[in-house]
Amino acid sequence: MVAVLDYPELVTKPGRNLLCTPGNDVESTTAEVGSGANVVLLTTGLGPPTGNPIAPVVRISSNTARARRMPDIIDLNPGSVIDGEETIGQAGDRILDYVVRAASGEEVSAVRHGQTDFIPWKRGVSL
Repeated sequence: MVAVLDYPELVTKPGRNLLCTPGNDVESTTAEVGSGANVVLLTTGLGPPTGNPIAPVVRISSNTARARRMPDIIDLNPGSVIDGEETIGQAGDRILDYVVRAASGEEVSAVRHGQTDFIPWKRGVSL
């Protein structure tokens, strides 16, 4: 860990930075992009569609059942590791390949559906 950042303090050091954000998907992705993220990886078990108008949000399902129920808003399904269909390394390689393509301009599901959410966090309770 090279730095612990407050919401949404700019990243100034290369390496792993920990950013203080609320649990709300939209508020936290807004903070991550505001701090300098070029791509956001959002893991989800519930599947709410979240995007961002500045940086692509790659939506990663936590399980295959969710990915099958919501194929239009899930970009990646590493639940295949739990299902025994691929190794952690294979899933990691697949995720990295997709992230590079998204960073290079390939359209992610949130963009296809016009999900360009942006909500700054007002400290305190978040709904």
